[in-house]
Amino acid sequence: MSGDAVLDKYREAGRILKEVRLAAVPLVKKGAKMLDVAEAIENDIFKRGGRPAFPVNISLDDEAAHDTPGPDDARVFEDNIVKLDIGVHVDGYIADTAVTVDLKGDANLVKASEKALEEAIKVVRAGVSTAEIGEIIEQTIEGFDLKPVYNLTGHGLEKFVQHAPPSIPNKRIGQGIVLKAGQVIAIEPFATDGAGVVGEGELTEIFGITVVKPVRMPSERDMLKAIQKFQGLPFARRWVAGQKRADATLSSLMRLGIVHAYPVLVEERGGMVSQAEHTMIVTEDGCEVTTL
Repeated sequence: MSGDAVLDKYREAGRILKEVRLAAVPLVKKGAKMLDVAEAIENDIFKRGGRPAFPVNISLDDEAAHDTPGPDDARVFEDNIVKLDIGVHVDGYIADTAVTVDLKGDANLVKASEKALEEAIKVVRAGVSTAEIGEIIEQTIEGFDLKPVYNLTGHGLEKFVQHAPPSIPNKRIGQGIVLKAGQVIAIEPFATDGAGVVGEGELTEIFGITVVKPVRMPSERDMLKAIQKFQGLPFARRWVAGQKRADATLSSLMRLGIVHAYPVLVEERGGMVSQAEHTMIVTEDGCEVTTL
């Protein structure tokens, strides 16, 4: 496939994702079930001709990422800071976007990540260093008397690879990577009123395949066959809940090193977290934002 054809796939994924995001935001309201919203968003991706690049992340309050409802999740939205992180792929070519829905009443927190993303996009072009992007993100968020989440980054996107080089920092760094025309990247600032660091929480609902190797049990073979359909992209426990002995089999595959988990990421001091994200194609004199 030619380079232009590949970029057109990225553009199509971005177009679909923009429509999905616009339809998703009004679904997030007090009293709505998280599971209903997640399923509605993922179903909308299919209806518009895309495929989920990962389970929709619906992360609340001090959670920065990796929360998604379980198969029987009864949680409803309350006075929350809600991060919707959604991915779409078309034939493996991915678009990634995130938006914060404020049900709590913290406009400053939400604006900080949005403004940081806006300012970062302005400087993206071939030849710019990721260090410059990180410095702009940190300065912008600090201007709101908040901190970026220092140990989360934006990233490159490649075919069936959600997190590829280069890493796009949300802070000042000594030396970055110089961007090249044609690269597809996602910039995603996180702002917080906490410590600016996240760690792994107890909740785990998202998984990924590490390696394919022979297994003995029929349930393990069936599960492995099911998760290989995601072609290396992350999947939700609820996506495979219909498999025989699903939870026990997932645990077994983890012990065998075949599957790994993506635990929810939680702000170290319980600070509230906001997020904003767009995907873009780097050009010689700027960038083309595919999800805007």
